[in-house]
Amino acid sequence: MRVVFSRKGFDSSAGGAPSPIILGQPFSLPIPAKDRSETTYADLDLGQVVEHMTKGRISGDSLCHNDPMFEGGRCYFGQTGPAQSHLQNQKVGLGDVFLFFGLFGEFDGSERHHRIYAYLEVESITYLDSNPVFHGPLRGLRHRHPHTLGNWNANNTLYSGKGNKARTSPDELKLSKAGENLSMWKVPTWLKDAGLSFHGKKELWYGNHTLQTVGRGQEFVTDISNRPEALRWLDSIIDLIEGT
Repeated sequence: MRVVFSRKGFDSSAGGAPSPIILGQPFSLPIPAKDRSETTYADLDLGQVVEHMTKGRISGDSLCHNDPMFEGGRCYFGQTGPAQSHLQNQKVGLGDVFLFFGLFGEFDGSERHHRIYAYLEVESITYLDSNPVFHGPLRGLRHRHPHTLGNWNANNTLYSGKGNKARTSPDELKLSKAGENLSMWKVPTWLKDAGLSFHGKKELWYGNHTLQTVGRGQEFVTDISNRPEALRWLDSIIDLIEGT
């Protein structure tokens, strides 16, 4: 079984601001889009939020790349290009879990940190190809998924299954280590031994609890097969996201 730490939403380069935590709830801001989208921030009730966080640089009427999408307790996530090739090379498939993380901060932009905010348990994988033909929303979705619009790489792929977004912001979902650079993560003790893609260099690991994450890459994969401690950790993370 594999767990994918999947980087999504606003950051210093895409959007130029953190996604906000408002009244204790994280709101991941999708990255801006120029095409292959029919969804604006206003459509997602995030118009005023994105204008505030970007000081008006991005308007609520701007198109966004609304991915991953969550509705009715399910998640739909698209990937393509080198990032999708990496997922394939790491043999990510049915039964594996994506943990979506991003850059978050308070509504005034302070207290920036990386945080897990959502998950997807993969139940279905659809290979959409470079020019997918979908004449309406996917089942249960109000908006067209961006990976069903326009032209993509030939490995354009959609992962779907049970999934949800966190409605609270417990410290246990925070990845960045307090008092350190936001890319310095506190990690569970099993992760160093299990390994994490793009993080094979020994100098990135500080003991068993701290990892200096790399700037490149969207998808970091670890294999937790036959690791009961890791499976318990994953269950606890999903319970926190679900609020159970």
